[in-house]
Amino acid sequence: MSAAVDTNASYLTATRGWKSWAYTLDHKRIGMMYLFGILGALLLGGAFALLVRAELWSPGHTIAGKDAYNKFFTLHGAVMVFLVIIPGLPAALGNMILPIQLGAPDVAFPKLNLTSFYLWVVGALLLLVAVFTGGLDTGWTFYTPYSLQTQTAVIPAVLGAFVLGFSSIFTGLNFLVTIHKFRPKAMGWFQMPLNLWALYSTALMQVLATPVLGITLLLLFVERFMHIGIFDPNLGGDPVLFQHFFWFYSHPAVYIMIVPAMGVISEITTTFSRKPIFGYRFIAYSSIALALFSFLVWGHHMFVSGQSKLANMVFSALTFSVGIPSAIKVFNWVSTLYKGDIRLQTPMLYALSFLIMFTIGGLTGIFLAILSIDVQLHDTYFVVAHFHYVMMGSTLIAFIGALHYWWPKVTGKMYPERVARVAAIGVFIGFNLTFLPQFVMGSRGMPRRYWDYDPEFQIFHQLSTVGAFLLGLSLFGVVCYLMWSLKYGTKAPQNPWGGTTLEWDAPTPPTVFNFPEPPEIHELYNYDDLEELPEGGWVRKPSTGAKSSSGH
Repeated sequence: MSAAVDTNASYLTATRGWKSWAYTLDHKRIGMMYLFGILGALLLGGAFALLVRAELWSPGHTIAGKDAYNKFFTLHGAVMVFLVIIPGLPAALGNMILPIQLGAPDVAFPKLNLTSFYLWVVGALLLLVAVFTGGLDTGWTFYTPYSLQTQTAVIPAVLGAFVLGFSSIFTGLNFLVTIHKFRPKAMGWFQMPLNLWALYSTALMQVLATPVLGITLLLLFVERFMHIGIFDPNLGGDPVLFQHFFWFYSHPAVYIMIVPAMGVISEITTTFSRKPIFGYRFIAYSSIALALFSFLVWGHHMFVSGQSKLANMVFSALTFSVGIPSAIKVFNWVSTLYKGDIRLQTPMLYALSFLIMFTIGGLTGIFLAILSIDVQLHDTYFVVAHFHYVMMGSTLIAFIGALHYWWPKVTGKMYPERVARVAAIGVFIGFNLTFLPQFVMGSRGMPRRYWDYDPEFQIFHQLSTVGAFLLGLSLFGVVCYLMWSLKYGTKAPQNPWGGTTLEWDAPTPPTVFNFPEPPEIHELYNYDDLEELPEGGWVRKPSTGAKSSSGH
């Protein structure tokens, strides 16, 4: 950091000019750049989703032909998974919040952090090349033999996902080292906020699972150029081998998406219930358990692929076991709400939405773990609905809730609360109207990814399309009023929600090194230390009961 920089100034204004952002090593600025990139990708991926739903308004041709439809749903999936949901919480909000929750000045490797962002940018640009050079029609999974035979832009898309994998690995490494080495002496493992437990578990999965995706995509790249028979059955290869490799990564990837969302929900639930989190250690351990289980259940995506009956039974049993740590979290969140002083502000509305939709997503996953039922429901809209309830109804809802929760801290501005509540309700109604009918469609045999369908399914598709446009309008409204608040929002108090973790002791917005001096470590989730101000916001009472300074 240059000597000319005022380290007591806000990180947003300490230095100016585009170069100060392009070359920044400040984790908060890097997180903000991630955030704006991810919001742009969200709008792009959402636009493809609306094109898919518009085409399915009626049987046959509506707005696009079969090939265009295949490209729409493939690009929707690829953009949303690789550019939005996987990096959303760890790379954007994790980057901004993790060091501050530790009371640290930055992440362990600031230059690696900036490198990971630029790798994300390169990966995003390569996916955009695929969008504008013929599109992609393999599905977001790049399944062989489709990805070997298609004439669409598989190469730039695969290279994009490959580069994005390195971005994810670098972020995970940075977080692991930061939590191990920058954690204050007074903050033991069980004095860490649950958000940090979630990010730690996520980082483990990023570092251990993502290389498998990188190797798989590299093999696919080599196969297309050299035709050496790894996955191509015409050359003696095995396309099912690609599925094993892909899902060995992609099931941990599901938890890379959902576990940080669970950490966010733990923070929001305790803050807006004004109660200590119920079963802190159980929630912490369940994050680690989910990270471990995530590597053992990939075969449940392949019950109909011809794998052995014994393998199917083992993967089915292991899939049921995943429900245990997930249920622990849900029961503990509900117990935290019980008899709490619940404040229905915007972040809490998203947390309650998460509880409902994650429960639906989790319970429908139990159906798909049962072999006899999965054979009937495999590759139907039931799977589409289940996947979206877990990935979007849970992960993306938590991402938006986290954005509202920490927005005043990282920007210093408040958004319009009434408008935000209306948008949150719109997101909830729109999402459920989109995907609840798909459970019914799937259970009646409607296959997923089909361009045409029998007229008996039309009413369900039309309900889904109406819901999708309501959801899209609500999400676009969220992006608009957050951008509006940057210029016109009222000044945020230091602690607008009454949170007890260290980021709420930092200035708003934080200074260059987050704190003017090392913060004091207070008892975690102790709301008796705080009092609410008449003009809004919360402050610590004079007798803080601090444990010690957070020297490193």
